[in-house]
Amino acid sequence: MASEATAGGGLEFHPMDQFNIEALFGGPITWYTPTNAAMWMILAIVAVICLMVLTTSNRSVVPSRGQSIAELAYGFVYKMVEDVTGKDAIGYFPYIMTLFMFIVCANFLGLIPGSFTPTSHFAVTVVLAMAVFLTVTIVGFVKNGAGFLGLFWVASAPLALRPILAVIEIISYFVRPVSHSIRLAGNVMAGHAVIKVFAGFAAIAVVSPVAILGITAMYALEILVSFIQAYVFTILTCVYLKDALHPSH
Repeated sequence: MASEATAGGGLEFHPMDQFNIEALFGGPITWYTPTNAAMWMILAIVAVICLMVLTTSNRSVVPSRGQSIAELAYGFVYKMVEDVTGKDAIGYFPYIMTLFMFIVCANFLGLIPGSFTPTSHFAVTVVLAMAVFLTVTIVGFVKNGAGFLGLFWVASAPLALRPILAVIEIISYFVRPVSHSIRLAGNVMAGHAVIKVFAGFAAIAVVSPVAILGITAMYALEILVSFIQAYVFTILTCVYLKDALHPSH
């Protein structure tokens, strides 16, 4: 493959290959085929269980490292929900906490060399975003009935502009799952692709020191991005939930 690419004047490395969905045991991929994406999503769930359940099963006054991380994550997300959405949204904390922990664990596991990052695929992030969209919409109508439509009616605007603003609000509302999903998958995919590009140049002796420095810098940045993207996805979920609970402008 590399020799053919060189003969044809192409690249010897393909940064996007790391995002290919592959069957774990070979053969064609069908809806029931175990894939690398499914395996790493399961590993992310296992990581969440290990961190949030096993490390806190024997809680002590002097916490272990695992217990400290679990308590820090719990307090961080709990305060986010309370501050952004309000105390009346605490009942939705388990769902939001689950979202945050799954995304952050999937992102961090994806930084292991040779691993696969499920959150780099729109198929995964779109499902997460649509789940949030449907949950928020259902909660909005259940809690407020027809009053939820007040989210789209800007009462503080001049009367002549309100219909126009209502159309804009409706469009922006239905675009939410698109931006919600693309933001997460796009940022994760871009960072991993750049690291792969630097790794390809690391094989060239002349530029290898610069390439290795670039890999180190990008890897450190990706650690930060992995957390920030989980935080952004979660805080946007809180904002959307706040709109559902308090829809009037």
